[in-house]
Amino acid sequence: MRLLGPWLLLLVPEYLAFSDSNKWTFKHPPTLYAWEGACIWIPCFYKIPRPKELLESYTLYHNAAYNDTTKNYSGTILITNTKPGESPSQQGRVRFLGNKNNNCTLSIHPVQAQDSGQLGLRMMTKNDKWMENIHLNVSKRPFPPHIYLPSEIWESREVTLICLLNFTCFGYQIQLQWSLEGNPVTLTSLSTENVFTRSELKFQPQWSHHGKNLTCRLWSDVDERVLSEETVQLDIKHSPKLDIEVSPREATVMEGESVTMSCEITSSNPEYQTTSWLKDGLPLREKTLTLTLSPVDKEMSGKYRCEASNDVGRGTSKEVTLEVWYAPKPSRVQILSSPVLEGNKVELICTSLANPPPTNYTWYHNGKDVLGRTEKEFWIPDVLPWHAGNYSCLAQNIHGIGKIGPEAELDVQYSPKSVTTVIQNPTPIREGDSVTLSCNYNSSNPRVTRYEWSPKGSWNEPSPGVLMIQKIDWDIKTITCAACNNWCSWASPVNLNVQYAPRDVRILKISPHSEIRSGDRVLLQCDFSSSHPGEVHFFWKRNGSLLGAGKELRFDSVTPEDAGHYSCSVNNSIGQTASQVWMLQVLYAPRRLRVSMNPGDRIMEGKKAALTCESDANPPVSQYNWFDWNNQNLHHGGQTLRLEPVKVQHSGAYRCQGTNWLGMGESPPSTLTVYYSPETIGRRAALGIGICLAVLILAVWGLKLQRSWKRTQSQQGLQENSSGQSFFVRNNKVRRAPLSEGPHSLGCYNPVMEDAISYAALRFPETDTPRTGDAETSEMQGAPPNGDNTVTYSTVQKRRVGDYENVAPNIPEDEGIHYSELIQFGVGERPRAQEDVEYVTLKH
Repeated sequence: MRLLGPWLLLLVPEYLAFSDSNKWTFKHPPTLYAWEGACIWIPCFYKIPRPKELLESYTLYHNAAYNDTTKNYSGTILITNTKPGESPSQQGRVRFLGNKNNNCTLSIHPVQAQDSGQLGLRMMTKNDKWMENIHLNVSKRPFPPHIYLPSEIWESREVTLICLLNFTCFGYQIQLQWSLEGNPVTLTSLSTENVFTRSELKFQPQWSHHGKNLTCRLWSDVDERVLSEETVQLDIKHSPKLDIEVSPREATVMEGESVTMSCEITSSNPEYQTTSWLKDGLPLREKTLTLTLSPVDKEMSGKYRCEASNDVGRGTSKEVTLEVWYAPKPSRVQILSSPVLEGNKVELICTSLANPPPTNYTWYHNGKDVLGRTEKEFWIPDVLPWHAGNYSCLAQNIHGIGKIGPEAELDVQYSPKSVTTVIQNPTPIREGDSVTLSCNYNSSNPRVTRYEWSPKGSWNEPSPGVLMIQKIDWDIKTITCAACNNWCSWASPVNLNVQYAPRDVRILKISPHSEIRSGDRVLLQCDFSSSHPGEVHFFWKRNGSLLGAGKELRFDSVTPEDAGHYSCSVNNSIGQTASQVWMLQVLYAPRRLRVSMNPGDRIMEGKKAALTCESDANPPVSQYNWFDWNNQNLHHGGQTLRLEPVKVQHSGAYRCQGTNWLGMGESPPSTLTVYYSPETIGRRAALGIGICLAVLILAVWGLKLQRSWKRTQSQQGLQENSSGQSFFVRNNKVRRAPLSEGPHSLGCYNPVMEDAISYAALRFPETDTPRTGDAETSEMQGAPPNGDNTVTYSTVQKRRVGDYENVAPNIPEDEGIHYSELIQFGVGERPRAQEDVEYVTLKH
């Protein structure tokens, strides 16, 4: 049973569609029906005029009456809640199942007959009250359900029968049962509009149901018995139902006798209107219920039936077969399948009109008796060409022997016989040759109309049965043909024996199975799929150059130099086939590392220098490390070390390391020389020249002082010892080499300034007691190597003025001094003259 929305009334807190009014509005069935002992479920909804107010109290009266004096209702109180907000006990016979908002559903279980009448539901809020009346109809006994039938029920037209009971209640289970078989659908409604239980039964009426009773029973699951029922009589509209009677009963007569047939109408609703007779489906002239045939002949044999019609339709009786006995008529042969294919079965039938049917047959083939054939059917299970010809037969039954009718021809067809494929080429066939083949056969029925070849190709057929292959492929092993009429006969395949060069030549790496590393043993094999003829030779090439012969190529210890593009060739007497190029890759650790410098290993400061670590590795180097001349890691992981801008301090030797997953390699050191830029050289030369000039000026000034002092002393000595003679020194043009730096010299050198100042040296005279203010150094302590403690040298290389020294040049002294020697003449032994110095004495 299906329940539609009972709990929806209790649980869904939605208002039904009420009209806008100042009065209370209610929704509930106007009248509810039940019987004593059952229950009543009253679905009810209400709406309070004031939206925000809630129900405070309610009272359910039975047959309540209004008292004008007390201005209140009186009657039997079935249930009430006297205090605001108090819910009464729900254990009694009458229960209030509603709420304070909108639900006023009631339940009475069990219901009694005296509950019939009017219930008054008194409902009050704080500011409002209302009395709602609900009518109950409770009978002493269960009332029967009601059956609803369509206005007309027609035979074989499906209809829906409805059994309706205006009752349903929770806690009291009932069923509606039909007297007809079927699968009824039960629908239960418990809403504010309807309270009912309905059963629907789909029914396919037959004419036999006409006049029969239909019953719907109310069954109680609680009492387990039928409480009530309703019965109606079915009125089924149907066409006439007929039966036929024949005399004689067997409906079998000899030719010339008489037969009577009667049509009986067993049922018709409404009554029939017309009748008619039919023979073998064709109408007869007779329109009465009786048909008489006298005398009968063989043409009257057949199937008879009668028909009757009313407003619903036409009814037909069963068929009656009338048999008229007679001797066989002239027979004829019927071949079911002609022409027939050789090897199939064929059936020949001898047909002769006779009743009863013939019991014995005689067969003739080309006018001659066929022995052993006495049946109506003549079977040939495996027909052969010699079975072809003309056939006839003779039939016989209990009433006599018939006559031989016209002959029938059996045409036996077969596919072409002895089909052969012939090769027209006399010599062995090579790939690419032109080949001609012909398809021959011996006999055929019907004649050959076409030829087929296998395998199929885009080949030329210059004439029927001749095939020409212009350039035959190497993989055509065999070929065959078929000669076809309606069927095809295939010849035995002929082997073309096509000779061809080796096919599918390829290089196989036998070992190692993984990647190839330097030092591994490597075995390569030259393979091919097929060759005809089978005698072959193998050759290997590397990078296009021939390596050698043999099926296998071995490397006992493969090196990186063995890497390259390899191919192998296989040849036979027909030709040669080369494999695709196979790349031999040898994996090895980094090697032959070197540092390349861009733009070169000598670079001026301030420029950009790029040092690149070049290597030979497979796989390529994944990690680089750089080191300087102090073996210090520069922490640079790239292949190129960039010095931007390069400084003089960057001069030195650099080396790099390269690493892949196979190992590490290291380059030899490469030296980078960074020289000063002209700006730096200018600044430093200017500084050096300034220092040298300062020193020179100091030296010249010192020399002048010393010369002045010595001249004074010399003049005094000469006056005493030389009678006023004076001397000067002549240079013999012996070029002095630049003085080497020693412990008593101070100098500076710059190759850029060679054309300006080459070398300057100051040598100070040494005395036993240093003068005040002189810096005492280790070089100044002790005698000089040559024992000369009276000479001070000063050399400034500028340009040559003359051959004499201590002689004033033609230009001012400030512009430069080439060479000067100061000689102190005094008391004591004169120092020994040098080889390149000549002393000259001048007298005044």
